[in-house]
Amino acid sequence: MVLVLSACVFALGTSEFMIAGLLPEIASDLAVTIPQAGYLISAFAVGMIVGAPTMAVLTLHMPRRTTLVTALAVVAAGQVAGALAQDYTLMFVARIVTAVAMGAFWAVAAVVTVSSVGPRDRARALSVLLAGLTVSNVAGIPLGTLVGQQFGWRASFWSVGALAALGVIGVLVSVRNRPAEDAPPRLAAEVSAFRRGRLWVAFGTTALYQASVVGLVSYIAPLLTDVTGLDAVWVPVVQLGFGVGSFVGVIIGGRVADAHPWSTLFGALAGVVVLLALVGLFAPVPVVMVTLVVLLGMVAFVIAAPLNARVFALAGAAPTLASAANTSAFNVGNSVGPALGGLVIAAGLGYAAPAWVGVGLALGAVALGLVSWSLDRRDVSV
Repeated sequence: MVLVLSACVFALGTSEFMIAGLLPEIASDLAVTIPQAGYLISAFAVGMIVGAPTMAVLTLHMPRRTTLVTALAVVAAGQVAGALAQDYTLMFVARIVTAVAMGAFWAVAAVVTVSSVGPRDRARALSVLLAGLTVSNVAGIPLGTLVGQQFGWRASFWSVGALAALGVIGVLVSVRNRPAEDAPPRLAAEVSAFRRGRLWVAFGTTALYQASVVGLVSYIAPLLTDVTGLDAVWVPVVQLGFGVGSFVGVIIGGRVADAHPWSTLFGALAGVVVLLALVGLFAPVPVVMVTLVVLLGMVAFVIAAPLNARVFALAGAAPTLASAANTSAFNVGNSVGPALGGLVIAAGLGYAAPAWVGVGLALGAVALGLVSWSLDRRDVSV
């Protein structure tokens, strides 16, 4: 079951980030600038920010399988709309609708995954689910870029739509609804978890960390071609390297985070700070730049499992809305990162400037992580 959900996350992850490698083609076809095309990534993130908690509330009493199937069907329809879009506005709307559905899917899929294991194995189980996202980085996003370059960017949207439709079949076959004897979750119980201050600190850490990485990755194509000097055909290859690194990272995070959550968290955050600073310094050097991108993929995804596992630990017996809110937190980062990156690029600071913005954001995540660690050490009940 978790493997099927992970395969669905593969399709959704490809949908979210594949346009990072197609920004020049999309911008040219829709007659907008590259920063404006980059805002389509932010639009997707905004849709997930709003959609994840909203849909979690609206579907709280729906069978989980029904929610997952409906979300995947809407994602497939959104991909078709994107493939047919002839102007920027329609593409923008299609991205938001797709994102709302993806937010609903991710929140419920995470709850289904965690409920299938014990508390001490949460990070490892979530790492299996997150593996779908990393495989999308390894294969889906580079292939989406390659397909888009060879057959037009719209072909990438058609391909992901087909994958989402296949996911509907997989969920129908493998996911069971909540047993009838289980009490359905209550909204009041779900909301009560948000009275814990530590949960909000965890959300903030997630958002800042995610913004630091995605703000750079969103503009990786023009960075590699205009600053590093690589030919456009090498962009999907470098993205593949980032994906391989992320796959290794999520495996490492899943294996060590349950036993060493704080060491995993701070070690990965420190690594992100250092690597982003090195990108800002050495972006014009091809060999160094490619190496840094691969390492960034690995270090960035080590932290994913412990961030998610901490939210479930703090949420206690009311995980659904907390999971949705953490999905929103990730996508606050997905929205803020590209938006800030687009602003510094539009200001004329160059395609390497988002790396320095990322350094500041990652340091903010370190600061919030230290707040969480301090509260835990003092066993403060907030």
